[in-house]
Amino acid sequence: MKFKITLFLFIFGFTLQAQETKKSYSFSLQEAIAHAIQYNYTSINSGRDIEAAKKKKWETTAAGLPQINATVDYQNNFVLQKSILPAEIVGGNPGEFVEVAFGTNQNMNARATLSQLIFDGSYIVALQASKTYLEFYENSKRKTDIEIKEMIINSYGNVLLSEETISILKNNKASLEKTLFETDQTYKNGLIEEESVEQLKITLSNINSSLNYTIRLKDIAYNMLKINLGIEIQDEISLTDKLEILSVNNLDLAFASSEFSVSNNIDYTIMTNFVEQRNLELKLEKSKYLPSLGANLNFGYNAFANEFDFLNQDQKWLNYSNLGLNLNIPVFSSFGRSARTQQAKIALDQAKTELTEVEQRLKLEYQSAKNKFEFDVEQYISTKENLRLAERIERKQQIKFSEGISTSFEFTEAQRQLYTAQQNYLQSMVNVINSRAALEKITTK
Repeated sequence: MKFKITLFLFIFGFTLQAQETKKSYSFSLQEAIAHAIQYNYTSINSGRDIEAAKKKKWETTAAGLPQINATVDYQNNFVLQKSILPAEIVGGNPGEFVEVAFGTNQNMNARATLSQLIFDGSYIVALQASKTYLEFYENSKRKTDIEIKEMIINSYGNVLLSEETISILKNNKASLEKTLFETDQTYKNGLIEEESVEQLKITLSNINSSLNYTIRLKDIAYNMLKINLGIEIQDEISLTDKLEILSVNNLDLAFASSEFSVSNNIDYTIMTNFVEQRNLELKLEKSKYLPSLGANLNFGYNAFANEFDFLNQDQKWLNYSNLGLNLNIPVFSSFGRSARTQQAKIALDQAKTELTEVEQRLKLEYQSAKNKFEFDVEQYISTKENLRLAERIERKQQIKFSEGISTSFEFTEAQRQLYTAQQNYLQSMVNVINSRAALEKITTK
């Protein structure tokens, strides 16, 4: 009994903790976009790329600033190196040699070095490249935000589509169940044939199947939206915008008629940045023809002893200092520098050609996206009218079928036509929203 109580308390506590960690969110489409730009996993890492690029830029800048290094060397000469000297130097016989050990058993050297780059053409180019490097990642972040916006619009629309589809299918199911009940009662009274009842049962079975399938799709659509938003799968989310309102708000054909400039496209901006990088690589190779000049200042102390007494106050330290300049002049590299410069020139020409290709491709993509948007708007208007007509036809056929004027086949065909018109109308609204987002993606800088 005690074990059961403990187990119950554990399960209750675990469930309570799970409920406490679950969060609830409510988003309009614009709120969802703003949230995703801040918390989407790809967006977060894209922001970190910018921070890393800023650190890389400072790393490059610091290479040309004063550098200070300190070094401490210690040597224990437990066997001193010996040299050979003529014996007569120390009073020996001419022609003989004696072994002499120079130095002490313990040596220590402490020094500090200050170095400064005075001129280096490659450093100047590197500073320019670090700025371009940072701009590349800033542009990449903007591209990521644009792609996330389109992705959220598509995901948001898919959720609304599944919700609206489920609502319509439930209404169709309720209406059909009522008709089926009335038809079945008429059949039991012997006024119509059994085929009419069976035909309605087939239609109802198809609706149930579509409803169950759409309910499962709705869960997937919600989870996909959560992932894109950067929130946990187990969190709850509700959407405040309606599909029809969003579609109506995106019907502005004047947007599609505005002039398109490739310079406003982020892909073109990134490609321009890439050309600049190739241009800097060419400058870098050319800068290697120039001499480089650096300076260094050294200051240090040496100490020598046969015992390790370097920490004693009586230990004598010998100081030294020097100032040096280093001038490096490239003279001849067997045309290696020339070959690298030519390679950089070819790479720059290739980048310029790719920029032209991107420009032409973007113009084509804009025209295609513009035509798709205009077509989807026309389809929306058409499907909306078709739905109105299909509803009228279905109502008339239902009345005729109830009064025994039309057959079950005619009534079922009118129902199928209505269901198709409903789905086409819902899909046309999503298409308008998505195609508008695709067009904005191309025209957004």
